Amino acid sequence: MTPEETNGRASDRSSASSTRQGTIALDLGGFSGLSADEAAARLVLDGPNELPYQKKRGLVAVALEVVREPMFLLLVAAGSLYLLMGDLADALMLFGFVFVVMTITIIQERRTERAIDALRDLSSPRALVVRNGVHKRIPGREVVNGDVLVLSEGDRVPADAVLRRGINLTVDESLLTGESVPVRKTPSSVAQSLGRPGGDDLPHLFSGTLVSSGQGIAEVVGTGGRTELGKIGKAVQRVAPESTPLQRETGRLVRLFALAGLTACTLVVVAYALTRGGGAAVWKEGLLAGVALAMATLPEEFPVVLIVFLALGAWRISRHHVLTRRIPAVETLGAATVLCVDKTGTLTLNQMTLKRLLVGGRSLDLTPLTKDLPEESHALIESAILASKRDPFDPMERALHETGDRLLRQTEHLHPEWSLVHEYPMAPALLCVSQAWRGEGNEIVIASKGAPEAVADLCHMSEEQRAETARAAAGLAADGLRVLGVARGKTGTARLPDEHHGLDAEFVGLLGFEDPLRPTAPAAIRECRTAGIRVVMITGDYPATAQSIARQAGLADPTKVVTGPELDGMSDEKLAARIGDVQIFARVVPEQKLRIVKALRANSDIVAMTGDGVNDAPALKAAHIGIAMGGRGTDVAREASALVLLDDDFSSIVAAVRMGRRIFDNIKKAIAFIFAAHVPIAGLSILPVFIPDWPLLLLPVHIVFLEMVIDPSCSLVFEAEPAEDDVMRRPPRNPEERLFSMSAIGLALLQGLSVLAASLGVFFMSWKTHAPNAVRALTFTTLVAAFIVVILANRSWARTIVGGLRVPNSALWWVLGGTVFFLAFVLMNPFARRLFHFAPLHGGDLALSIGAGLACVLWFELLKLGRRSAASW
Repeated sequence: MTPEETNGRASDRSSASSTRQGTIALDLGGFSGLSADEAAARLVLDGPNELPYQKKRGLVAVALEVVREPMFLLLVAAGSLYLLMGDLADALMLFGFVFVVMTITIIQERRTERAIDALRDLSSPRALVVRNGVHKRIPGREVVNGDVLVLSEGDRVPADAVLRRGINLTVDESLLTGESVPVRKTPSSVAQSLGRPGGDDLPHLFSGTLVSSGQGIAEVVGTGGRTELGKIGKAVQRVAPESTPLQRETGRLVRLFALAGLTACTLVVVAYALTRGGGAAVWKEGLLAGVALAMATLPEEFPVVLIVFLALGAWRISRHHVLTRRIPAVETLGAATVLCVDKTGTLTLNQMTLKRLLVGGRSLDLTPLTKDLPEESHALIESAILASKRDPFDPMERALHETGDRLLRQTEHLHPEWSLVHEYPMAPALLCVSQAWRGEGNEIVIASKGAPEAVADLCHMSEEQRAETARAAAGLAADGLRVLGVARGKTGTARLPDEHHGLDAEFVGLLGFEDPLRPTAPAAIRECRTAGIRVVMITGDYPATAQSIARQAGLADPTKVVTGPELDGMSDEKLAARIGDVQIFARVVPEQKLRIVKALRANSDIVAMTGDGVNDAPALKAAHIGIAMGGRGTDVAREASALVLLDDDFSSIVAAVRMGRRIFDNIKKAIAFIFAAHVPIAGLSILPVFIPDWPLLLLPVHIVFLEMVIDPSCSLVFEAEPAEDDVMRRPPRNPEERLFSMSAIGLALLQGLSVLAASLGVFFMSWKTHAPNAVRALTFTTLVAAFIVVILANRSWARTIVGGLRVPNSALWWVLGGTVFFLAFVLMNPFARRLFHFAPLHGGDLALSIGAGLACVLWFELLKLGRRSAASW
């Protein structure tokens, strides 16, 4: 038998295993269930029926993590020093700044956890149990050991249980086994424990699995962490998350600057005192100068940028239906080189559609057809609908009813008035289902559907006819379709045979079902290829089905396929050699996904991996970016992932990658601005220390004001900056690439030195003719004006300032407007001038300062124009 034929058989089981109409009730058989008191006592003893998940950090834990950052510790120390010196205003300003940033972090942490809690609550099943002999619907978390569950088609099993009574019960255990075909369940009155998931004709029911058809009465034997799901969840919980490259590099920069800043602070204090003759007052001024220099050389914006950019980035990504569980993964998205995705539900809609009919050797494509169905095809759809439930749960049966409503509504081939007489359920020996209906004139009409070879057997076909049917079914399967055979018979008013195989039926034709490709998938895959990202499909389906979807989606070279059995036969070395050019892995079980992820990582790829089942959790954890399915995934998969795809749509992943690249670009711009801003701050803080005649130009209160310009610029203006036009036309960045290249650092330093030169120029022009407080005010005004220009210049390293003004950024105008307002307030308000140690300025003085500030980085604009001209050539 070919794989395609096997696919046809395997895919038919869930459709062929239709049960009776909902009017048939399952007898409880004496099961009265627990009493309310017994259930309450067991709930207290065993705890709620919930999967283990990582404990939320409390408010104190989050706050302590924030203040352990070196930059925050320095700010707290500086504020404490001012407090000891009696300068309450400066101390309160510093402490206020610390608490603002801490509050942002705590609020974002709480928002993310609340979103996860809401998703967990939505995914938690409700359960129908028997308590005191009465059916009662309760939350899944309240199910306890010994409860009697009432299960029917479409129910999610809320706990591990043993089936005691059942009618045609089949269960989808793919969340645990990776096998998409539902398995049959057989009741047992003696079983008390469970075996491993998978396999037909067993009484074991597992938490989180889905009842595909039939009804059952089951006794709960395991809840919460003692279920099969719970055991895997505990194992995943013990795996520690890995810090991202950006976190590690930022930590390295913070430690480097912390060491340099503290060393410089000590030297400045000593140098200031020694060059000015010592004395208590001099040492106090030296200490102030040292604190200012430490604040200047230890840019606390680094952790602020990471916290705010990634937190707001997570919020922006959530607008594309992607929930961020671990915020640092947002930046890793921008470096992703491989996206490993499931076929069903991610590239496809997970909605069955009847695509093709095969009647009498003639094939009919239904996709473009809306009316005028050929007459010979009427009987095929009519019989298939009669072999289905009237109110179906199975997606194939739903597709049949939708097709009938669309194409047969105005014909005599739909029979809502007919009554069901008898049903022949699927059996292991005959994988098809038949239903007998009483029609007009009491005539009994029989309709059957199921695996093509089973329907051929039911129709007692000759070997030649069976071979022809098998070839036709294989042809449909080769096009990526799932195949059902349909038969029909009549018995008049005679008594129906007891045995299913005793029916007298004639073969009508074949049905080909398609799980349609998402309309957004081809464009998203094209965008990935343009961005240098390889898309790899990993599916449990057979190669023919996977290749069909791959061709429709536009995957590169869909002819190269590795199957699960082939994967098992490969050594790690051979897999590593082949994994670079294989786009499709078919007939893969979840356990093999972990090996694929490890091979890709060994190949120096940055891997994003999607998954929904419990057994996907290790692969999700091993990938650089684990992406769980929110619509159909399990709690365990979500807990193991960094991102949760709320709509299960592949295009949402690509949108998140685009956003990740934008975020990393903007982080680089923000930190380049931090470097550029801190060069003049450090220079103006340290130069007066070694030149006795110069007054101290920057005191800590000035630096706090400047930080109020720098921080909103970093955390709001650059974060809100739209993506560059070529963000998805460049290859992924090298994962080994430093946060800054030497050219970027050099550019930032040149900008900073330009601002320092402009500020010193104003200082030299005014210090002989103005009082020290006026000189300080002029120098400070020049510095603020220059910062505004540097912000505008660094919004884009390709567009000029004038061109950038045409790109909307609402945060920019709030920050710049606020900066100008507060600068004017400090210069004009007498109390503020005293606090900042300023003197009143005249109009000509202000013009000099502002003009120098605006002109300091004009060279950078000329450089942009030169680059653009060179690119156009």
